[in-house]
Amino acid sequence: MKYIETLHEGDRISDIYLCKFRQAATTKNGKPYDNLIIQDKTGVLDAKIWDPNSSGIDEFDILDYIEVFGDVTSFQGALQVNIKRIRKAGEGEYNPSDYFPVSSKNIDVMYQEIMVYVNNIKNTYLSQLTKSFFEDNSFEKKFKAHSAAKSVHHGFIGGLLEHTLGVVNLCNYYANAYPVLNRDLLITAALFHDVGKLKEISEFPSNDYTDDGQLLGHIIIGVEILGERIRCIEGFPACLALELKHCIIAHHGELAYGSPKKPALAEALALNLADNTDAKIQTITELFNAAGDNQDWLGYNRLFESNMRKTSI
Repeated sequence: MKYIETLHEGDRISDIYLCKFRQAATTKNGKPYDNLIIQDKTGVLDAKIWDPNSSGIDEFDILDYIEVFGDVTSFQGALQVNIKRIRKAGEGEYNPSDYFPVSSKNIDVMYQEIMVYVNNIKNTYLSQLTKSFFEDNSFEKKFKAHSAAKSVHHGFIGGLLEHTLGVVNLCNYYANAYPVLNRDLLITAALFHDVGKLKEISEFPSNDYTDDGQLLGHIIIGVEILGERIRCIEGFPACLALELKHCIIAHHGELAYGSPKKPALAEALALNLADNTDAKIQTITELFNAAGDNQDWLGYNRLFESNMRKTSI
């Protein structure tokens, strides 16, 4: 099959993809059409069915596997597919592993690296808390398989694990470089900073926001998850629990970015910087990967509020 990341303007496709999204719409002239997002493990692509009532368009739903016949075009600098025909694919015609993006890094190795940090936490209560999660087989399975986002960054299987490890690695560097930071608190906060995403975002294939995610968000969910477990640990210091929760609550740094509180502890500030760094570097990595061999300016990017391009070397 032609993977999405290999497609170019002018290509003609006749391959099976996962229908990630479908929505009926109307042109300015009142003509109906359908907006689609199709997906494989290398990414997603916008698609349009300009004649949804055509006999060549089979009945299908979101999360169905569909064989798409169409032409790859460019609109406002982004690729999209003008679909001519669609056929719903049957079982045995596709391999589900071809349709979900997966971390390019070894998931088991990354989890082993996480466990090194978990086993090196010296504070009795923080150690007990982290081990109660990361040594649990059910939690491990979910944590390895989950994404860190619906889109933007680390939106793939193993993405939550990869992002968490990236943030923990940065926090470990900060703790070694700046003695003002309490290492155990910072590492624990980094390990759990996005744990709420296990309930905020559904598992693949949907990888979409749940009701909990829409109504609460991963920050509040994460604090609830930790608070419930902390109450099960006898003698857990109330002040330490408060400080850990604050780090989670403040890790987006600004009220405008979804944090209920701005960082008021050095560890919360360090966590915010690490989270922001890992998320943005991964985002720009994915942006450059999608650009392929394109060395030109890629156009204005809303996240970075700048026109971006690769360096010349």
